[in-house]
Amino acid sequence: MEFRHPFLLLFLLAIPILLWLASRRQRAALFFSDATALSAPWTLRQMLFNMMPLVKGLILALFIAALARPESVSSEREYQTKGVDIMIALDLSGSMLAEDFKPENRLLVAKQEAAKFIKGRENDRIGLVVFAKKAFTQCPLTLDYDILVKLLGDVQIGMIPDGTAIGMGLATAVNRLRESDAKSKVVILITDGENNAGNIDPITAAELAKSFKVKVYTICIGRGGLVPFPVNDPLFGKRYVQANVEIDEFTLKRIADISGGLFFRARDPKSLSEIYEKINALERTEIKVKEYRSYSPLFHWFLIPVLILLCIEVFLQRTLLMTVP
Repeated sequence: MEFRHPFLLLFLLAIPILLWLASRRQRAALFFSDATALSAPWTLRQMLFNMMPLVKGLILALFIAALARPESVSSEREYQTKGVDIMIALDLSGSMLAEDFKPENRLLVAKQEAAKFIKGRENDRIGLVVFAKKAFTQCPLTLDYDILVKLLGDVQIGMIPDGTAIGMGLATAVNRLRESDAKSKVVILITDGENNAGNIDPITAAELAKSFKVKVYTICIGRGGLVPFPVNDPLFGKRYVQANVEIDEFTLKRIADISGGLFFRARDPKSLSEIYEKINALERTEIKVKEYRSYSPLFHWFLIPVLILLCIEVFLQRTLLMTVP
């Protein structure tokens, strides 16, 4: 509730002063040496008489509040933005099991940071493509971030035959953005290897992204060289071997350059988190907000009690509280 003329409420401060002045008025009186004989039990008339100044004060307060024009306010907001459409292309090749991001493997850290990135966005559609030997869409563009994060958490190595089809993963993500009319279209490509599968070359996919005005941010994840890799031995159980994982930084840089994006290298969880923060800052769009407010008058809720109390006061003054001059 708001008041159209709130300055009128200052007159409420004058009500106690007026009541005090009214109580100080001189009345006709008779003086007795002993008033014991005149004492009488407390009556309804006396109680009503003593309450009348409070009633008058309440009438004044309600009347002043009504003059201040109380109103109920309801508002609606309309957001106008095309936002950003983002497809995350995540590598699910077997090399993502490498545990050079101790104590977790590359895939788990990549999923955790991607989930943080998704939860930090607003009014942007985000989707997910996963790839290994082949590529498919795990989640199309959506504003339902809870569903997207759940589907991201469900992806595991082994759900697609092993391999690294970077070109196929990028092309699938670009295809999802092909008909988008968003202010900005972005692919975040996360991989730790070099293209060794699929029938689309990564550079060809980058040219495709450029033709549809899609920027590609490539993230090369992992230290490279010899890294600890888990192996399930039927005799001794899980053990680790040092495996050499080749990373094609040159191709990833070319993809970013061709599409107008950027290349990043994530050698540990902290650097990967910082990369997502940079992308988050780069891909922001202004949101125009229009607010509509409607007002409903409430002064009658104050005037009705005023009229009722005035009628009661007049009735009592003409009956129980009537005095003869």
